Amino acid sequence: MAVFRSLITVTICLFLVPAPVPAAEGPAAHWKLAADGRDSSGNGHHAVNHGVRFEGDRAARFNGIDAWLEIPAARSLRLGTGDFSVAAWIHTAETLDDVLGDVMTCYDPATRTGFTISLMNYSGVTSAQSNWRNILFGIDAGHVDPAWTDRGRPGNNQYVKSLVVFDGHLYAATWEPAKGAAGHIYRYDGGTRWVDCGRPDAANAITGMAVYNGRLYVGSETYSGGGSSLPLSLNQAHGGRVFRYEGGKRWANCGRIADVRSVSGLAVYKGKLYAGTGTVSAWRNKANGGSYEEKPRTRGMYRYDGDGRWTSCGCPGLRVVHLCVHNGNLYGLSYDDGGFFRYEGGTKWTRLGPVTDTTQVYGTAIYEGGLYAGTWPTGSVFRYAGPQRWVHAGRLGMEKEVMGMAVYNGKLYAGTLPFADVYRYDGGSKWTTTGRLDNTPDVRYRRAWSMAVFDGKLFCGVLPSGHVLSLEAGKSVTHDRALPAGWRHLAAIKKDARLQLYVDGKRVAQSGRFDPAAFNLSTKGPLKIGLGQHDFFNGRMKDVRIYRRALSRAEINEVRQANR
Repeated sequence: MAVFRSLITVTICLFLVPAPVPAAEGPAAHWKLAADGRDSSGNGHHAVNHGVRFEGDRAARFNGIDAWLEIPAARSLRLGTGDFSVAAWIHTAETLDDVLGDVMTCYDPATRTGFTISLMNYSGVTSAQSNWRNILFGIDAGHVDPAWTDRGRPGNNQYVKSLVVFDGHLYAATWEPAKGAAGHIYRYDGGTRWVDCGRPDAANAITGMAVYNGRLYVGSETYSGGGSSLPLSLNQAHGGRVFRYEGGKRWANCGRIADVRSVSGLAVYKGKLYAGTGTVSAWRNKANGGSYEEKPRTRGMYRYDGDGRWTSCGCPGLRVVHLCVHNGNLYGLSYDDGGFFRYEGGTKWTRLGPVTDTTQVYGTAIYEGGLYAGTWPTGSVFRYAGPQRWVHAGRLGMEKEVMGMAVYNGKLYAGTLPFADVYRYDGGSKWTTTGRLDNTPDVRYRRAWSMAVFDGKLFCGVLPSGHVLSLEAGKSVTHDRALPAGWRHLAAIKKDARLQLYVDGKRVAQSGRFDPAAFNLSTKGPLKIGLGQHDFFNGRMKDVRIYRRALSRAEINEVRQANR
């Protein structure tokens, strides 16, 4: 009997021992990143280290400026049309002075082929900080919609001044010039539907918009319409105030900024909210106490210090209109003399312009680690290469002005005036149009002004029709809520005909169905950890894995628990 009981015990124990995972089921590559960039899968995909530091906390530190890991191209990492999974632990800081950059990419920009996993912190999208701590997982094999899709007109607006992703939704700020009208904020509700979120001020425009400390902030503006060659607005009520969204149609007044009439841009830098103020009414006329030369209105930058207090950060001598954050710096863009400035703290500024052949600088984007600026009057984009050094990256068709720009699924896109086209940057000085977004007849100017990445698509707002449109290039999913700071586990899954994105074991996004055979993702280039088409990763990373199959939800959580 004792022998029989022993046999039963041994049999039960054998059943409880987990079956070994077949080699084909294990990771194709596994970088623990505890002390080095070696691949622990046994497949030999060891990383070439470009400045990543390992400092004893069993995680890799990426500085956001020039550090990344290169995985040489290998047949076993060519993903083809099959399923795959990427899993990684990433850490981002709460207080930021840079974009967050890319987690992993294997992408050929010449053919628009491969995949990308990117964190989106986009400031300087003209007036807006359009995306804040959002995630994109995308694939492509040279596909793009043949035309932009109309997403409707928010209210009666003629100018979509800002688009911002906040708490799972897309918000639009508008210019509504009619007598008795005022600038509104609207929330996108799918199709061509927009929900009115109210008019916080009497001014005809809401312009600056950004997410700060988990809340949505907006700034009001007096915009005449004259700069767009439209009839002058009958509403001349002054702007210059900032408001915080309280839900529904409720807004809390966060104070008026000095004597300004325009809050032309908002951005977050080192945990503080900053405002550019220089678009309109920058100078007093005689009726208001002075001549153009003698008494300029406030036209610099301000910092929000709570309870309605706005602290002057000075003015570099030219208007500070829009704001951009990159590589530890806060930049001011000007509509005067091609001005571009770096903020040095207090009220000090350093002049980095003028941007070549430029009088006005409208927007920026961080692409392939560089800062690109859109300009008037040549309709060109320039890359910053150091103080007073700007490299021409091409003119967009026969356009005169480049405004909103955004990086979306591996490529840089830019909107223009006078035709309201959106162009895709294809390297060197080559730009390819993706379509015309506004066909309003009998007007001098049309603008493709505002942009944001939302719901796996690129959205753009235009003047004078006031519509918002979207474009899909390849297939993407986005997490449209802010990724919390600290350690977070990401899993990007391509399963059958869908993409899925998981954060901390919870599925946060899933794409529509597509034909997997149309997306051969194999490229000849290296796989990159901590670098991609947007920027170098800014944070820490550990336990990075690639599987040549789709992990289940249970497997994702097993992987997540293995190295918490």
